[in-house]
Amino acid sequence: MREKILIADDEESIRWVLGNCLEKAGYTVEYAEDGTQALERIASDNFSLIVLDIRMPDISGLEVMRQIRSAGIDTPVIIITAQNTVKNAIDAMKEGAYDYLLKPFDLDEVKITVQRAVESYRNAKKLEQFRAALKEAIEPSQEIIGKSPAMLKIYKTIGRIAEKDITVLITGESGTGKELIARSIHQNSRRKEERLVAVNITAIPKELLESELFGYEKGAFTGATIRKQGRFEEANRGTLLLDEIGDMPFDLQTKLLRVLEEKRFYRLGSEKPVEVDVRVIASTNKNLEEEVALGRFRKDLYYRLNGITIEIPPLRERKEDIPLLVEYFVDRYGKEFGIGKRVISEEAKEILLEYNWPGNVRELENTIKRVLVLSSDSIITADILLEAAPYLKGKTPGKEDSLDRLISSHLINLINSHEEGPRGEGIYGTIMKMVEKPLIETVLKLTRGNKKKAASLLGINRNTLSKKIEELGIYIAEASD
Repeated sequence: MREKILIADDEESIRWVLGNCLEKAGYTVEYAEDGTQALERIASDNFSLIVLDIRMPDISGLEVMRQIRSAGIDTPVIIITAQNTVKNAIDAMKEGAYDYLLKPFDLDEVKITVQRAVESYRNAKKLEQFRAALKEAIEPSQEIIGKSPAMLKIYKTIGRIAEKDITVLITGESGTGKELIARSIHQNSRRKEERLVAVNITAIPKELLESELFGYEKGAFTGATIRKQGRFEEANRGTLLLDEIGDMPFDLQTKLLRVLEEKRFYRLGSEKPVEVDVRVIASTNKNLEEEVALGRFRKDLYYRLNGITIEIPPLRERKEDIPLLVEYFVDRYGKEFGIGKRVISEEAKEILLEYNWPGNVRELENTIKRVLVLSSDSIITADILLEAAPYLKGKTPGKEDSLDRLISSHLINLINSHEEGPRGEGIYGTIMKMVEKPLIETVLKLTRGNKKKAASLLGINRNTLSKKIEELGIYIAEASD
């Protein structure tokens, strides 16, 4: 059975030239003289491709495309135009066109473009059944995707602890989905009708963190013109997620421990205790046992938080989950971006499976979003994937990868997950703090706490280093000059 194509153009000569070309190429061609007629034909028949003139007397080609997309018709569309402008190209692609062609036509180019569009659509239809089968296993409502033994073990743990008011510590590398696990615990607990309040410790400047957590009274400090509730009060009767707890300043850890033990705290500037009923979930990408050994994290607080530990494996250690994750993200963002159905080829999946994903699930998610936005094809082939995400060519970010690539990969994940700080702090300030603290800690470790040597290595004076150590809450086990 020959593929059927609709050509809609108000110029008879254009319809004849295109139709003659495509009929000789083996296609069945039908015609429409304007946008209204095109919509009628599309509603009453099935086409493998629709070719629309961007300018027609009643309804423009772009408006026809908007209407058929709104009706759920995902047939590929090629826009034809006599005006080679950036705006026309951008408008066509934004509305979901497969491609666009310029008048006067290069008929060889027309045949190649049409063939690619028709084949892409045909392949997508053939693979729909396979794609639907995978969707059943994904369980998109949960948003925690994975059927690997490690993830099944985590699901069982969540089921056992969700309704019990025990403190939970979630560990794992950045981008593994620690917050999703925390939300799943909350949503399956007896506190699910109340709020889950998430606090990212690294996103809040050290000098503001105490007031963010515990609130303050009017007049407690300059600028405190009203009384403000802290995050603990906001989460009362609900759940408080302390994200990146391993970066909490040492002096504030003592106050947190007291709150966990006594279930009450004092707002800044107040002598009246505030009692709260809060379940605390903490998460970190650090090894807290090592932090305790290095004197940077309180041992008693670690034991208090470590009621139950859920360790999320990095994506490279559960690669069997990658196909499920890919299908989930393709389906989710295809709908969210309004770009219709897309399918990842087996060759493209192999590339995704071979890559080691230093940014974990978040990096995979961002890669799929990037590919969907930059490609018009229904089938995401290996070539299309590598064109949109060239960093996948290296497969594993090991010795052969440049430092620039590693840094860029992590920065992309940080930027995509960034939330504005409590006083409008931008991404630059947040990332600089995240880089600055481990840099200074590493240099101090190498110099065995010798500030003079550390300052010299860093290229800053010793007073500046001391100030940074205080601001960033860096603990030096054996500090010396």
